[in-house]
Amino acid sequence: MIRFILFFGFMSMAASSRAADLTFESGPTRTHLLELYTSEGCSSCPPAEAWLSRLKDEPRLWREFVPIAFHVDYWDRLGWRDPFASKQWTARQYEYSARWKSSSVYTPGFVLNGREWRNSGVPAASTERSGVLKLALTEGDTVEAKFAPESGEMRTFDLHVARLGADLRIHVKAGENGGRKLLHDFVVLSLVKEPMTGGAKQVRLPPGGAGQASGAREAIAAWITESGRIEPLQAVGGWLR
Repeated sequence: MIRFILFFGFMSMAASSRAADLTFESGPTRTHLLELYTSEGCSSCPPAEAWLSRLKDEPRLWREFVPIAFHVDYWDRLGWRDPFASKQWTARQYEYSARWKSSSVYTPGFVLNGREWRNSGVPAASTERSGVLKLALTEGDTVEAKFAPESGEMRTFDLHVARLGADLRIHVKAGENGGRKLLHDFVVLSLVKEPMTGGAKQVRLPPGGAGQASGAREAIAAWITESGRIEPLQAVGGWLR
């Protein structure tokens, strides 16, 4: 009987560890979502991407801010097709532009919590309390997300989950950056958006696509928005490997 109990206990612990291989949790204070819109076809973008790469060594990474880089496709016309670019990311930038009542988009362009951001330093820690966002990753890339808003009101939100690539090195052979070897970090490789009701949602972590390169690192970023809105309320993220 004792052996059976010990065995059962061991199996329960193993099952528990499989149930949540990785967890990421924000604090109640808002974690910034810092977005960079960039392209390998834009000669002005490498300095902005180099600045973003330095955030890998910032102690406040993931805890106070979550950086992500969307590669747009409108520079591809210059002769180099950015492997990380997507019409979906371009449409996202245009949506921001429309909300800001702007007539154009540009790269490099930064967005902080849904607003155009032109500062040169790391954003200061937020003092706004927005609620706790928690992610649990299980076998098979299943993501279980829970959001407890500060107000306690369990209305419908939208959950956004992105797979990120880092240490991605590309030799650009044409366009404005032709001949340069570029390093990319926090690149959005794929993104899923699902409605969240009752404060919980289970989704599949989207596949990595072009980011599955030798030596590359992977991370996850997730954020909550009000239903039908683009501005983030809370964000969380962390390294997968």
